[in-house]
Amino acid sequence: MKKLLNLLFLTVLGHLAHAHVGSTGVQMQGQAGPYKILVNIQPPDVIPGTARVTVFVENGNVTSVEARPIYFRSGDKGAPSADKLIASQQSQFEGDIWLMEPGSSSAQILVDGDKGKGELIVPVMAISTAQRDMPEGLGIMLSVLGIILFTLMITTIGASVSDGLLPKGETLSQPKRRKKYINMGIASVVCALILYGGSSWWNAWAAQYKKHLYQPIKGSASVLDQGDERTFRVSIDTADWQSQNRGNMLSTLIPDHGKLMHAFLIRVPGLDAFAHIHPERQDSTTFQTSLPNLPGGKYVVYADIVRYSGFSETITDTIVIAEHSRKAPESPKFSEDTYIITDPINAPGNVAMDADVVICGKPGTKTVFQDGSYAIWEGKPDQALEAGKAYQLNFEIFNPDNSPCLPEPYLGMMGHAVVMRSDGSVYVHLHPSGSFPMAAEQIFKNRLADTTKLIKRPTSVVFKDSVDSYLTKLKAMSVLEREEFLMTEMGMYEPNESGMVGMDHGSRISFPYSFPKEGRYRIFLQVKRNERVLTGAFDVKVKGPSVM
Repeated sequence: MKKLLNLLFLTVLGHLAHAHVGSTGVQMQGQAGPYKILVNIQPPDVIPGTARVTVFVENGNVTSVEARPIYFRSGDKGAPSADKLIASQQSQFEGDIWLMEPGSSSAQILVDGDKGKGELIVPVMAISTAQRDMPEGLGIMLSVLGIILFTLMITTIGASVSDGLLPKGETLSQPKRRKKYINMGIASVVCALILYGGSSWWNAWAAQYKKHLYQPIKGSASVLDQGDERTFRVSIDTADWQSQNRGNMLSTLIPDHGKLMHAFLIRVPGLDAFAHIHPERQDSTTFQTSLPNLPGGKYVVYADIVRYSGFSETITDTIVIAEHSRKAPESPKFSEDTYIITDPINAPGNVAMDADVVICGKPGTKTVFQDGSYAIWEGKPDQALEAGKAYQLNFEIFNPDNSPCLPEPYLGMMGHAVVMRSDGSVYVHLHPSGSFPMAAEQIFKNRLADTTKLIKRPTSVVFKDSVDSYLTKLKAMSVLEREEFLMTEMGMYEPNESGMVGMDHGSRISFPYSFPKEGRYRIFLQVKRNERVLTGAFDVKVKGPSVM
């Protein structure tokens, strides 16, 4: 049974590991000028193709919403005109935009209404992950029509060199009949060669398209036992990168939330142990960091990285962590790496208690963190959510004395969440702003303001050195300085009346998300309180999309 589960997880991850896992849609909530909106974009799985854009307006009387794609390479100067979205119901607008180029893109949302105009940039990754098969009925119909056209063409050519030249009432002579058949034979050969050439061209084009279908980055995770300390390592496989045209991609990675890599380790099949850690770059293909005191077992690994264009990718693997009798030194309380142990997804409440354990909840219930504070997920208990529908996952945070808790910034955000389906086929790292890397949003804001029509690939050595210098600068900061720097960099701080930067947030944290398919999911919620990262777990059942 264990071997079967291992094979299942490896198979699922190997096919779905791109830009998060199994979660292709993009959700973003933000301010388009004076309007607070929620955007849900479902990109196509074949490029060129159309992306479905849905905009929910939460305030104001909006009269017009438009959307247009902005490509990283060509920027604003090379972007097409905006397409108007149609009001499908009150405060909801829908429409399609064409994504013509593969790679890192964005959708510019333009809003107009009683409060004036506003815009929002939503990062979108456009990649071909599927190859369309022709429907069987259509194939049969086209084959029949092709045979008819082929026959008509041959007979028409034969008639044009024989029958069409005969005077009225005269029969076809033997020489002319022979000429007719010769010309029909030549025409058959020529038409057959044309069909063969067309078929060869089509097959070659299809093979080229298949060759350029998105291939997930391959990597292997491992645990190195070094006496009293265990090291977690991710090694990236670049053996076939030349054929995939990835080039020097690893030298042009950019930090997201101040980290080059965010790695999540989740024990399977129970999803009852979780770690969020940040391996550091040792060389161009190796990242590693200390492994927390996770219990033994099989773990699925998701490691997120972001390219300089804003294109994010997830490296996946499974590892076995052995039971470790020597407990590693505890990390300082301000450590940005963290882990928890909780009850299994299929057996709630079945866990031995200690300092690192939390008990999971569900919508309408609470999860108590390790320090006694707790979170309540706003929602109706035992009511399944619907796949394909955009939701606001709202969590209210409280202190141990039941007073509202104002979380502290954690890696430049007021909270993080990881959503995982029970079989590992869906994984996504969420932020209050949406289901995309914050670095991508900033890149496209800068790209939109850039007047360069075509952007060039940066020099890898210079780029890598500048990123390393940036990371060194962050490490030298105090925790408070680093969080303030990251919050400002990602636009989480806004100037106030006194000219100082301030932060306006309460005890509620919201994550926009659309569950891609039905099943059982676990949500790991992360907030920071008293300089300590706290993690809670919530479970939800998702039903299939409703049929209209």
